[in-house]
Parts: sequence; C-alpha cells; structure tokens
Amino acid sequence: MRFELIAECPDTGARAGRIHTAHGIIETPVFMPVGTQATVKGVMQRDLAGELDAQVILANTYHLFLRPGHELIRKLGGLHRFMSWPRAILTDSGGFQVFSLSHLRKISEDGVLFRSHLDGDAHLFTPESTVDVQFALGSDIMMPLDECLEYPASHEAANQAMRRTVRWAESAYRYFEHRRDENESASALFPIVQGSMFADLRRDCATELLELNAPGYAIGGLSVGEPRVLSMEMTEVTTPLLPRLRPRYVMGVGMPEELPEYVARGVDMMDCVLPSRNARNGCLFTSSGRVIIKQARYKDDAGPLDANCHCVTCRNYSRAYLRHLFQTGEMLFSTLGTIHNLKYYLDMMRQMRQAILLGRFRAYLDSVRGSAVESS
Repeated sequence: MRFELIAECPDTGARAGRIHTAHGIIETPVFMPVGTQATVKGVMQRDLAGELDAQVILANTYHLFLRPGHELIRKLGGLHRFMSWPRAILTDSGGFQVFSLSHLRKISEDGVLFRSHLDGDAHLFTPESTVDVQFALGSDIMMPLDECLEYPASHEAANQAMRRTVRWAESAYRYFEHRRDENESASALFPIVQGSMFADLRRDCATELLELNAPGYAIGGLSVGEPRVLSMEMTEVTTPLLPRLRPRYVMGVGMPEELPEYVARGVDMMDCVLPSRNARNGCLFTSSGRVIIKQARYKDDAGPLDANCHCVTCRNYSRAYLRHLFQTGEMLFSTLGTIHNLKYYLDMMRQMRQAILLGRFRAYLDSVRGSAVESS
C-alpha cells in the first residue's frame, strides 16, 4: 500500500491524496460505507461499485469471525471473492464490538476473552489472532486489536487502556510483518491512537505508535458518547502528530455536517453506519436538510427526494412513493434510501476533494458552516 499526497489546503489541514492498494486506488478524503457482515445492508455490490462508485468499503472482523468464520472465507478465496467485491476492503479488528460486550468479556494482557452474542461460546482475541483472522479475510487494510473505552472514563482508566493498546499494537505489528513476509501479502496494518478524551494521553499514544513506522494511522475511541466538540478536539490534537505522508483514518464518524470538520483537521478516511442505519429508519439526508419520510406532509408529494441529487432514487421516485414504501414496510425502501444516503455522503467527499484540488476548501468549509447555522 502506498499513499500519494497531491494537495493541501494552506488555511486548514485538509488534504487530497490517493491510496494505492492491490484492489485499486482510493481517492481521499474518502468515506467508507460500512459492510459489517460482508454486505452493505440493502445494497448490491453492483450498485456500490456502479451507481455509488465506492472505492473502498469496511467489513467487521468480529462478526465475520463468528459467522460464517474466517477459515471458511479463506477456503472460498478470501473476502473479495466471497462477497464479489473487486475493490479495496478495510477490516477493523473487532475490538470495538468486543468491548461493547461489557458483561460478556474479560480483559488481560494477552487479549480479550469474550462470549459470542450469538450462542455464548467463549473465544479469545489476541493481537496475533486478530491479525490471523484478517489475513484469512484478505483485506487490503487491517486494524490491530485495541482497547476502546466508553465515555466518560477516568484519566487512570484511559491511561491503562492506552498503554495496553500500544503494547498490543507493537505485538500485532511484529506478528503482521512476520506473516506478511511469509505470504508476500499486499495488506497494510494501521495502528490505532487511543487515549479517551485526554489530550496528553492522545499525544503519548501517537508518539509511541510512530515508532512502528506504519503505512497509515487510525484515531479510535471517538463516537462513544462524548460531545462532538470533544471528538473534534481529540482529532485536532492527534493529526498534527501523525506522519504527513501517511493516511489518517478517524474511525466511526460522523454526521454529514461533521465530515468537512474532520477533513479540515487533516483526516483522510472516515466510516460510519449512520447513512445506512438512518436510511433504514426513514431519515434521509438532502441538500435542503433531513427528510423524515414517515411525516404526513410527504403523503402526496410528487417531487423527488432531493432535486439536487442524481442518484437512482431521486431520478425515478417521488417522496410520496418512498413514504408509501416505508409505511408499508417494503424492503425496497431500505435499498432506495440507503443508496441515496450513501450517494449524499460520497458526493460530499468528492466535492471536498475537488475544493482542495482547486484551492477552494476554505470557501467550501465556510459555506457548510453557514448552512449549518441557518438550519439550526
């Protein structure tokens, strides 16, 4: 994997670049649709690559480990072939999911012993085993096991979790390089900066992880219940410490109006379940604000969902029809709504990239901030 930095905004930290992977180029800044269980819910891979032109998607190590199992996926040719997806895949370590099972897991220096939320069977995730699972999946970008705390957390607890995350990252990276040399893998491993909402811990963690000289770095432990302003502060503290010529990935963010803010702080990669989850729940993002499609005012609305959007949903279907599908529980609504929301996110990222390349990102950011104030 190789990162090519093409342009930077002199007024902010915004960057435009390219990540070269074995499964194609990822143009940054990029939003990655979340395909937790080897599928972006409700959307065919044909539409992800065609209509949406997604260059990379995210899959979840924890869920695929439990079902159908990484060895089965390896046997069937790896995750790309298993799900018929020709482009890049990033897999997270499963750490976030494991740590959300607070009543079903036990942490030790070796790793995390947890019980499956499916059948209660016990499993152990270690820094090495999660690398093995991701090698079996064959993802282009992997994440090491880390310890993610809920908000709020004490400084002492956050420090202990951060130190353990660093030790696990060091173990995972040594093992990853050994496995990569053996298998001539084209995969990359991105260490994760933790430290909860404490700037000093974030700085310490980033500084120690730099010694790994990794091809990219992630910022984890955000979107865990903290105020948005803290998420931004922790990102702003961390990104300047990370290598300029390596991609920076903030995990699990965010709302549409937040995406430009992260990009303005030097972030290259983001992912979040919001566009797909909100779509299934009837919340659709448009250029004129959010549309809650179940509202009665859309019952006889013959207009498109968003007149400024050119996705298949907005080209072909009225708000009235979409409301009808949602109210009757038709599966088609989830597909059409998810396609639109993902298109909205991905188009926003493309607009930001273009603004950076043209030297107009500051004006773009001011416009987005102005629109947010007007709608609040």
